[in-house]
Amino acid sequence: MALQASAGRRFRAFTSKHLDELTARAGFGEDERLAIRAVATVLPFRVNSYVIDELIDWDAAPDDPIYRLTFPQADMLPAEDVARIVDLLRADAPRQEINRVASEVRARLNPHPAGQLQLNLPKMGEEPMPGVQHKYHETVLFFPKQGQTCHSYCTYCFRWAQFIGEPDLKMASDEIDRLVAYLRQHPEVTSVLLTGGDPMIMGEAVLRRYVEPLLELETLESIRIGTKSLAYWPQRFVTDPDADDTLRLFEKVVASGKNLAFMAHFSHPRELEPAMVQEAVRRIRGTGAVIRTQAPLIRTINDDPEIWATMWRTQVRQGMVPYYMFVERDTGPQDYFAVPLAEAYEIFRNAYNSVSGLARTVRGPSMSATPGKVCVDGVTEINGEKVFVLHFIQARDPELVNRPFFAKYDEKAVWLFDLKPALGATRFPYEAEPAGDASEPVTGAHP
Repeated sequence: MALQASAGRRFRAFTSKHLDELTARAGFGEDERLAIRAVATVLPFRVNSYVIDELIDWDAAPDDPIYRLTFPQADMLPAEDVARIVDLLRADAPRQEINRVASEVRARLNPHPAGQLQLNLPKMGEEPMPGVQHKYHETVLFFPKQGQTCHSYCTYCFRWAQFIGEPDLKMASDEIDRLVAYLRQHPEVTSVLLTGGDPMIMGEAVLRRYVEPLLELETLESIRIGTKSLAYWPQRFVTDPDADDTLRLFEKVVASGKNLAFMAHFSHPRELEPAMVQEAVRRIRGTGAVIRTQAPLIRTINDDPEIWATMWRTQVRQGMVPYYMFVERDTGPQDYFAVPLAEAYEIFRNAYNSVSGLARTVRGPSMSATPGKVCVDGVTEINGEKVFVLHFIQARDPELVNRPFFAKYDEKAVWLFDLKPALGATRFPYEAEPAGDASEPVTGAHP
């Protein structure tokens, strides 16, 4: 198997200071490049040499899907906001002034959807635990401090607020001992997800400091690692200096009797094509880890059923397990990337219909909203009313899981909170009881 030319290269990242030079390769004029730089003052930009050299088709840019996946576009933000920042850049305004305006724009982009900073924050005694989310009854998320960046950033990323240098918006912790103590007090937790950023940005020695203490917990059944490293830097598992040590760590997790779930983000079939990726997949699977795949449905990048069917078939062929098609979250440039729920369902259904049962492990389209993961099961008519059929795959209230509920059909709705109850109902199952009810609600309102 011939690996691509970049196999032996050291990792090199490019940031907004390189943006003007890089976007010139896409054929943009000076004014267009300035507008792109303006967007990059608000939303984070980072790409690496592998993505630039191996994944982007520069002859097709800026329409190339991998280019759009990794590079900001001038129309991702409201035109008046972009024009305001362009004027500041053109006037060579002080960096402090540019940052102030950029912060104002960010504040309107719902930096933390699903109440990430407020909800699910556990405590040890009276002390809250930043960087930890007890999101579901059996699942805890942990954000390692050293894993709060990625090999490249996705333009649609719902965790973009992690990368903009504002400490008040960042979720991170290096207190693994405190997490272990919390898990000992909560034996109902059977799964820990290491997330970020991207935990695989960490070297093996740092990753091991977070993983090994979890192996002592008998109640823990699985450790998950959420990562896009297979797509953006597969060298991490093949040619990087600590690639072999990392795989030995994976083997240790599996040998401990726990499931190691490698939650790989693939957004487009091209990310699966390089020989380096296929070799990385082979090596990871060789440790006993299970690779599960997921990605959001993103307008202009993968909003085509054939793209998803091709991804799922390729993943199954390589021994991976298709897991989730997500709906773009209500944050950042959602208006630019979102696909209406009715269209999302048709894309999922048409892709799902064209693959074998082995690929039908995938769930979707799923919204990771405040009350939980809500799946759009279909569109039907009941008593003359056209409705969405929905159910919770996961929920903050476990009693809601796998119970169908209905919403009025709305061809423009792109998110759970755009929907209204159907069939005469006045509220959804996850919403607060009317005033005067003594029960403690799980609210569905925007945080």
